[in-house]
Amino acid sequence: MPKNNNSGNTSKLWIIAIIIAVIIAGVVGYWLWSQKDAGPVAPPIPKKILAPIKPQQVIDYNELNKDQKLKELMQERKAKYGLKKGIDIITKSDESVKVGESTVPMQEILDEIRLKLGDIIEKDLKSGRTGSGRGTKEFGIYVVQPGDNIWNIHFKFLKDYFDHKGVVLSPRSDEPIQPGQSSGVGKLLKFSENTVQIYNIKEHKLDIDLNLIIPLNKIVVYNMEQIFTLLDLVDYEKVNRIQFDGETLWIPAE
Repeated sequence: MPKNNNSGNTSKLWIIAIIIAVIIAGVVGYWLWSQKDAGPVAPPIPKKILAPIKPQQVIDYNELNKDQKLKELMQERKAKYGLKKGIDIITKSDESVKVGESTVPMQEILDEIRLKLGDIIEKDLKSGRTGSGRGTKEFGIYVVQPGDNIWNIHFKFLKDYFDHKGVVLSPRSDEPIQPGQSSGVGKLLKFSENTVQIYNIKEHKLDIDLNLIIPLNKIVVYNMEQIFTLLDLVDYEKVNRIQFDGETLWIPAE
């Protein structure tokens, strides 16, 4: 009588199934044990959504007489200082200036100025921006024209300021009162040379030679806060009493 192979095969299948079940149970048990030792699983860190960087506004000198909105904006900014012709544009420290084909962020110019003056430039490592931490500043920009020299540029600025004050400066008011003695206006102009910077916008660098003026390549940068803090203290009736020692400007007490 032949042996019953079906029962033998069934037994083998049960044994294999039991072995597989034991292996699976062991793997699952080991995984649960390892997860327990590893501690609670931290929730996934949400991705930080960065706000889009707002592009800098570009004050385009080339469009000054073409763009009506830009023209009105410059007139509004100048009116705050009582200026009309002494400067071409007023720009903020977080804006850029364009003259010809060259566009330069004002912050780049200010960094160059601070380095020249020996100041430490503070950088926000998070944003990568550079600044003094004192908020947005305003700067007057005069674009050098053919025939300009630094003295005439300053005189034009000063005349514009005093016109607003109702004081008319004579074209000869900057000439010496007598040989070897500068007029008060002349001393103001000499002081102005220490409060402005000449920047070569084409070569992206400060110019150390104030007498070498290249039309449309160079701009004169006025620190509006610094200059008007001084000018607003000047009494034109006493302007000829002004003293200037090459660095400091003052009016002696009576």
